[in-house]
Amino acid sequence: MRTTLRIRRAAMVFTAIGALALTGCGDGGDGGKSKTDGGGSEGSKDKASSVVLPKLDGEKISVAAVWTGPEQANFVKVLKEFEKRTGATVTFVPAQDPIVNFLGTKIAGGQPPDVAMIPQVGAIQQAVAKKWAKPAGAEAKAQLTKNYSKVWQDLGAVDGTQYGVYFKAANKSLIWYNAKAFENAGASEPKTWKDFLATAETVSASGVTPVSVAGADGWTLTDWFENIYLSQAGPEKYDQLAQHKIKWTDGSVKDALTTLGQLFGKPALIAGGADGALQTEFPASVTQTFTGGDQPKGAMVFEGDFVGVNIAQTKAKIGTDAKVFPFPAVGAESPVVTGGDAAVALKDSKGAQALLTWLASTDAAKIWAEQGGFISPNKALDATAYPNEVQRTMAKALISAGDAVRFDMSDQAPQSFGGTPGKGEWKTLQDFLKSPKDIAGTQAKLESDAAKAYKS
Repeated sequence: MRTTLRIRRAAMVFTAIGALALTGCGDGGDGGKSKTDGGGSEGSKDKASSVVLPKLDGEKISVAAVWTGPEQANFVKVLKEFEKRTGATVTFVPAQDPIVNFLGTKIAGGQPPDVAMIPQVGAIQQAVAKKWAKPAGAEAKAQLTKNYSKVWQDLGAVDGTQYGVYFKAANKSLIWYNAKAFENAGASEPKTWKDFLATAETVSASGVTPVSVAGADGWTLTDWFENIYLSQAGPEKYDQLAQHKIKWTDGSVKDALTTLGQLFGKPALIAGGADGALQTEFPASVTQTFTGGDQPKGAMVFEGDFVGVNIAQTKAKIGTDAKVFPFPAVGAESPVVTGGDAAVALKDSKGAQALLTWLASTDAAKIWAEQGGFISPNKALDATAYPNEVQRTMAKALISAGDAVRFDMSDQAPQSFGGTPGKGEWKTLQDFLKSPKDIAGTQAKLESDAAKAYKS
C-alpha cells in the first residue's frame, strides 16, 4: 500500500508515545474466534457476532494476496474463522507484484481467484476498467456503511460503484531504532529532518552505520519521497502531484528530492552504502537493524507499524531493544502516510460476496488486530483488540483522521508508474539512490514515465 494519511495532531500523538514500552506483537489468545459453532443457517446471528453470514457448506473460495510470512499466516487465521462460520473451504493463493499482471495471467488461463486483496487504488481502477471486478453486494456495503468512514468507502469505489473493501491499513511514517545503539552513541529521538540528519551523524561517529534502507524494494523508496514531500510541500500540492495535475518537473519535487538526497548522498550513513541498500529487501532491512546487539548493520530503519512483525523474527524485544519515533518533520508538521489492502470480488458468487461482507466486519478485523502488525480502517473495532499501546494509539490516530485520509501517492497512480518492480517510480528512485545528485535527470524520467502512464 501502498497509501497517505494526514493527521494534524500526529506529531503530538507520536511524540507522546515515542519512548513508550511495548508489550510486543504476540498471540492474542483465541485469535478472535467466535464462541459460536460456525456454519450457521442463513440469517442467523449469534449475540457474540457482529455480522450475518450465509451457509456455504461445500463451497470453495480462493483468495489471492501478495502477503507472505507472518502477514499471510495472520490473514489465514481470518479466513479460517470464516470457514468455521460458513462451512466454506477457502484457499489462499500467493500472488506477486504487480498484482494486476498476476491476475491477468490467472484470468487469461480461466482460473481467476474469487477474491483478490489489491494493494493499490490504481490497481482497483484498472481491474474495473478491464471488467474483472464485480461490484460489492448489499450485505458488504451495509457493513461498510456501519463500520467505515466515507473516505474509506470512496477509496474502494469507482465512478460511484463500490468494489473494494479495505481490510488492512498501515501507518507508514515511523522510524524504528536499535535502542542500545542509540544509547551507546548518546543519541536522542529527532523531531525534525535537520535533527534526524544530526542524529545519523552522531550514531555514525559511534562506529555504527545509522540508517538501514530497503533499496531492493522500490516501494520503500516511494515512501521515503512521499513522507518528505507531504511534510515539505503540503497536502494540496501532494494531491495535485498524485493526480498528475502538476508535473514531476515542478519545483516542489526538486525540493523534496534535494532533501532526500541529503541522506542518500552520504553513503557512509547507509548500511552497505547505495550498492548494499539496493541489494537489501525490506525484511532484511528490519532484521539487520535488530540483530548484532549494539553493533547492528544499521541503527535505524524507516517503515510502518508492520515492521513489528519483522522485529518479532529477531530476538529483539519491542519497547526495550526496539523503539520507534514519528517520521521527522521536514516542513511545519510531521507527515503520516498510510497503505491499504482492499478485497475485490472477481467472481459474482455467493461465496465471494460473503467473504467481502466478512472482511468488512468488526469480527474479522479483531482476529488480525490481536496478532499485531496490523491496523484496521474499521472505526467500530474496539482499540483494546490491539496487543500494545503504541498500536492502539496509531489505530486511534488513523480513525480520528476520518475523512482527512489521503492514500499513498504511488498507490493512486497507474500501476505501470507507481507499482511495478523495475519500472516507473520504483526504478527511477532506485536509480536516484545510486546517483542522488542527478535531481534534474530524476525529475525528467519521473515525468516522462508518469505522462505515459496517466494517458494509458
